[in-house]
Amino acid sequence: MKKEYFADLHIHIGGGSDGSPVKITASRKLNFPNILKEAAFKKGLDIIGIIDCASPVVLKDIDQMLAAGEMKELDQGGILYSDQLLVLPGAEIESREENGGQVHYLAFFPKIKQIKEFSGTMENYISNITLSSQAAKLTGKELLKIVDYHGGIMIPAHIFTPHKSFYGRAFKTYTEVFTPAEWEKIPAIELGLSADTEMADLLPELSSKTFLSNSDAHSLPKIAREYNIMELEGLNYNSVLQALKRESGSSIKKNYGLNPELGKYHRTHCEKCDRTFSGAKAVLQCPNCGSEKVVVGVKDRILEIAANRNPEHPEHRPEYVYQVPLLDIPGIGKKTAAKLFENCGTEMDVIHNLSTAELKECMSSRIFKKIKKARQQNFSFQSGGGGTYGKVIF
Repeated sequence: MKKEYFADLHIHIGGGSDGSPVKITASRKLNFPNILKEAAFKKGLDIIGIIDCASPVVLKDIDQMLAAGEMKELDQGGILYSDQLLVLPGAEIESREENGGQVHYLAFFPKIKQIKEFSGTMENYISNITLSSQAAKLTGKELLKIVDYHGGIMIPAHIFTPHKSFYGRAFKTYTEVFTPAEWEKIPAIELGLSADTEMADLLPELSSKTFLSNSDAHSLPKIAREYNIMELEGLNYNSVLQALKRESGSSIKKNYGLNPELGKYHRTHCEKCDRTFSGAKAVLQCPNCGSEKVVVGVKDRILEIAANRNPEHPEHRPEYVYQVPLLDIPGIGKKTAAKLFENCGTEMDVIHNLSTAELKECMSSRIFKKIKKARQQNFSFQSGGGGTYGKVIF
């Protein structure tokens, strides 16, 4: 019998439990043991993808926790923590494409042995394998062959963002790098924080792909700021893979994410004028000063390369739900969130699982009103752009 699970498949590691650096731009508190506790007991997630597991620093932490019996490796793939949280070991790799583009790809593997072997192979192409998202002297085409050889799957990360992404920084169409057969081996794409289903489905070549909305967390509180509901046969890697491929009745049931207008790269921003622009057409140079020194927004890039004027959603496409994380709700800081976790349960309990009556009982009336508004999407917001996130306004 299938069950529904909450999943966030893009979480970084700032460093090892011994303090060794991994993701330089991420919090050092974001280590393997801390991520598991945060995801399971505060966020209420069921499945996470940790995408710095090719680092020997992280592999050492994994081995130690397995040896201590804190986790166990599953026959059907993945690692189970505390009998409730499935961990998919993964890696984020930055390619160097033939046209000069730079793309981030996520790779996931069912077994620790496989990602260790992948790590060993990648040492030949990366200057420092211990650090996250290091540039590899490989194209996406070459990387796909390596991931496939080691028994993993590959997914383009934050596929539209202006920095280091498939459409945002490198290609207008997959045929510029992959053959149709190679493209078919990629089961899913990650939308990123500045895009949603309405925008992505302007590109017909994505109609066969499963869409993922993930946090790309660089700190513990940012875990699950975007996530998915998966309907699976069981809590293991093979079941997740079936959902990504939409096989055996398994699938992504819903994507939960920020309204794209809250994303920091949603619309084009002129660095000279320090202005962010809107409108129905793509803005590719500053309409104010004429400068081409602009950060092209996600929506603008999609409008530039889109084949359709209106989105065409395939039958398998799930609903995309605009979701506000607890810490993005004005008036809910770390201390208030900690009280909610203590009195009400996990973030998924507060946002999804508890009834209105249960919410009223476990929090103050002031916070209850805010949570209720967030659940009902009863709020406005200030748009983001130019590297700055938007703000939710209640």
